[in-house]
Amino acid sequence: MTKVAHRFGRSGFGTTPAAYAYARPNYPQDLYDTLATRCGLGPGTSVFEIGPGTGTATAAILAAGVAHIRAIEPDPRLAAHLRQTLPNPTLSIDQATFEHASLPAATFDLGLSATAFHWVRQQPGLRKARTALKPGGWWAMWWTHFGSGTNDAFQTATAHLFARIQPQAGRSSRRPPFDLDHAARLHDLVRAGFTNPQADAFTSTVLYDTARLVTLYRDFSVIQALAPAAQAEFLAEIARIADHAFAGRIERRFTTTLYTAQRPHRQSPPDPLAATAGARHP
Repeated sequence: MTKVAHRFGRSGFGTTPAAYAYARPNYPQDLYDTLATRCGLGPGTSVFEIGPGTGTATAAILAAGVAHIRAIEPDPRLAAHLRQTLPNPTLSIDQATFEHASLPAATFDLGLSATAFHWVRQQPGLRKARTALKPGGWWAMWWTHFGSGTNDAFQTATAHLFARIQPQAGRSSRRPPFDLDHAARLHDLVRAGFTNPQADAFTSTVLYDTARLVTLYRDFSVIQALAPAAQAEFLAEIARIADHAFAGRIERRFTTTLYTAQRPHRQSPPDPLAATAGARHP
């Protein structure tokens, strides 16, 4: 079984930023519409983002006309990519882990993390995020799940490959994957002192050719964790199935789950766990 350590998220995705950005799908527009109507995303909003990566969400947040967005990215290669591809005075980039980033308390209207917050220890991370928000400010975190169960033909055709490297993937489980575990994620938000927790799911369909699909899979953390020979074999088999069984045109259905919650309007005493979050390492 392949396991991926938390620290992988700090440096595992910056090898080829342009290819990573090319292969990953955009997030559904309905998600950003929800952030606007529920969380106040729009002109004048002050935002911080944890783990922007290649800037898929960052670009959409900038397009919403926010007053400022502070992006916290631990990988220097991805931080450089952001500076090059999103040159905008509204965007400032901190090249640091979230644990070590210094965020002023009660400053931001909205905090967010797009397919990245699983690399952060949940309770100290959520408490630190809550402390950075103004009273009444909103926190939003979301993930795209690359698969949608029995309706996804390609997922079914390649399930045996993942079963080899993740034996638990082929077994029935009482708990859903981290990103789809609504009860656990909402419970984490409540434990961290947030109110009004909500979960929303959005589905989208993306048509891939073989080359783009292989690029997508190459950057999955569980694939990167394989030895080079095993990784090459896995990707070659993905390409073979895509070409021979799907004629190089693969329709993938993705589920993006959005979790939102609000910092209470009433000021609360400083949270010692949030204040020391920088001393906690995955």
